[in-house]
Order: sequence, then C-alpha cells, then structure tokens
Amino acid sequence: MDAERTERERTLLALARSHETVRERRRTKPSARSAARSPAAPRVQARHGSRTERDLACLHALGARVIGARDPEMPPRLLAIPDAPAVLFLHGDSGVLSAPQIAIVGSRRATPAGARIARRLAGDLAARGVVVTSGLAQGVDAEAHRGALDAGGRTIAVLGSSLDRIYPAGHRSLAARIAGQGALVSEFPFGTRPAPWNFPWRNRIISGLSLGVLVVEAAARSGSLVTARLAADQGREVFAVPGSILNPLTAGCHRLLRDGAKLVESVEDVLEELPPAERAALASDAEGAGSGRGRESGAKLDGEGAPAPGTREAAVLDQLDYEPASVETLAHRTGLTPEQVYPILLVLELGGSVRRDPAGRCMRVC
Repeated sequence: MDAERTERERTLLALARSHETVRERRRTKPSARSAARSPAAPRVQARHGSRTERDLACLHALGARVIGARDPEMPPRLLAIPDAPAVLFLHGDSGVLSAPQIAIVGSRRATPAGARIARRLAGDLAARGVVVTSGLAQGVDAEAHRGALDAGGRTIAVLGSSLDRIYPAGHRSLAARIAGQGALVSEFPFGTRPAPWNFPWRNRIISGLSLGVLVVEAAARSGSLVTARLAADQGREVFAVPGSILNPLTAGCHRLLRDGAKLVESVEDVLEELPPAERAALASDAEGAGSGRGRESGAKLDGEGAPAPGTREAAVLDQLDYEPASVETLAHRTGLTPEQVYPILLVLELGGSVRRDPAGRCMRVC
C-alpha cells in the first residue's frame, strides 16, 4: 500500500511540474518561432522526472500531502470552476477543503479599523462553524486568519508560492497555527517563490473553494477586486464592507456595492445569503457545539469600543473624521478648551476609536 501511495505521489508531483510549465508558457506567450525551439515533450518529462525524488523528499519532510482531481479530498466546489487545479499541495486537515467557507480578503495596508473589522467578522463566522479562507498576505488576510484562529475555528490559507516558501516570511508562525487548525494550500510545486503573476492563479482558488468572497477595505485598483470578480464569474456571492468616502481604501468596496455586492455590517448579513442547506448544517453544528464561544454573535461592527451617546467623548468623536486634526482644531469644533480635549482623546485612543499620526494629530478609525 505504501508503495502504491508513493507511486501515486510521484505521478502527481510530476503533473504539478507539468502544469507549472503550462502556466509559464501562458504567461510569457512565446512566438511560433520560439515555440518551435522549445524542448520536445520527452525532454520536458525527463526534466520533471529528475526533480520528482527531490519533491517527494520535500513533501515527506514537511509532513504535507499532494492530492489530485480524482482524489476524494479534492473539493467538488473547486473542481467545478473553469481552469480548476489538477493538483493541490496540502499541509493540515484535508477535511476543511469541502467544509462551508467564506473568503475574507482586502488591503495589505489595512487601517486599524479595517484590521479590527476583518478579525471580528472572521471570528464571528468561525464561531458559527464557517471556515474562513484567505491568502496569508499582510493586512486584512492575516487579520482574518487570526480572527478565526482566536475564535477556536478553522481557516485555510491559499498561497501564491509553494508550501516550502511561506510568504511573507514574517507569517511563518501564523502559517504553522493555520496548518494546526485548518490547512495551508498551494498548487505550486516546491521551490516556487512568490511572484506577481502567481497571485491571480491563487485568487481563483480562494474564490473557488468558497461560497462567497467578503472584501474588507480595497483600493480602487486592488487584487481583492480581482478575487471578487472571479467569485462573481464562478457564481459565488460577493460581499463588501462600506467605509468612509474619505478613506481611499474603501473605494474598491464602494465600487463593488454599486455593482451589486451585498453590504455587510454583521455576520448575519453574510449567513443569510448562504444556501439553505449550508445554513441548516451550520445551525445544527452551532447547537451541538454550544455556539458563541464567548462572543456575542452577530454584533454590529460599529458598536465595539464606541463612547456612550450624549457624552463629551461622543461629541469629540463626532467631530473627527479620517483626516488628521489637531487638538486646537477639535477644541474649536467642539467649543471645549484644549485642556479638556486632551484627556478625552486619550480615552478614545485607549478605546480604539482614535489614533494619532507622527505629528500628534488625531484621526478616527471607526
């Protein structure tokens, strides 16, 4: 049995190398003349074969698996998309691949508010039994993974590099947590470094695994919008969190909303769009697990850390926007003295509603 499994792994590893060659050719689009000079098929196969034993050793050293389209672990939802991957490398629990998933993606330069929203929504989804899928990038992706993990849920990271080339390198410890509480997934053979042209391929897997894609903060030109477009093309739901018109990182979300994406303020806005069968299964799981996991499910995003209405803190916060303002400006707007504004800003800053820029000016973050 072990010999059969090893031979199956060799076949899939060679297939992964073959598909990597196809992707490379599609990217470079060689001319007919250069194609005529390209290696013959037997030579390409021989080159792939020479790497197979090294790939096999790397696969076993990582404790990872390789699965193909005919394997039962390959999720039918992903196989149904155009240009579905023929091979997936997996480190973690293969069972999460076919579980109900929502992808959360967004800006790599997320604001504090955006990071908190991504973490909160991911935690609420995970607490309901939904697997949170993202791309392990800086910003929104990382916060989504952390939110799911901290809630005791499961999460999948789809990489734009191979499993042995975690990117960004600073997320290696996060990747280890994900592998222990979900799965790391890649279609790229070992030794593949992150490159700009890898990420659209990765994005189609993120959306293809998921029932829908939720965008939290995205600029007008953003890779997250590519993922959202792929989701729409694949027949998935598209969700977006709105934000301030003064924040350039919400321009992409507002564009999605204009194009028909579902506006999201709480986890309930996402769950109500899921297929009835998926909702029923999640509800059953939540009842069996006791649901909630120490968190008030479905709480509105803007309720966390906000000052009570009618207080001086609320009055000062009302006069702040997403552009920095000095203490003197706020004093003028509110009719308070600078001495009165200073301690109020400190309270708001400690509550997470306000942050300061390097010049000491304050801006709203929620």
